[in-house]
Amino acid sequence: MVLYYLLTTLYVFVCLVLLLVILLQQGKGGDIASAFGGGSSQTAFGARGGATLLSKLAAVFAVVFMLGALGLAIVGQRGPGSIVSGSAPPPPQPTSSTGTPPARPQAGAPPVQQPTGTPPVQPPK
Repeated sequence: MVLYYLLTTLYVFVCLVLLLVILLQQGKGGDIASAFGGGSSQTAFGARGGATLLSKLAAVFAVVFMLGALGLAIVGQRGPGSIVSGSAPPPPQPTSSTGTPPARPQAGAPPVQQPTGTPPVQPPK
């Protein structure tokens, strides 16, 4: 259970760092002209420089993010533990008719209606 909470905390940290690294990166198309085909001096798929430190960090944290999601799914699949899950269930209550007699109604209490089809209960002698 501690492993699950540790992985969840680490996963949230990775999510926040990945978000920060992605937001700190610089956009590719700087002006409105490149959105409408004005950047014709670039190649067919856009000018691509060397990978910066932020793009490498984004790739690393993206992989850690995906592996963390997979790890949490596997660890969380077992479900939370319970204090009661390790103990044996209590023994069943005996349902024999020779057990303890039914309780007598108190004085002044209305009589108990018996369901139809069953004989009335006789008080013990």
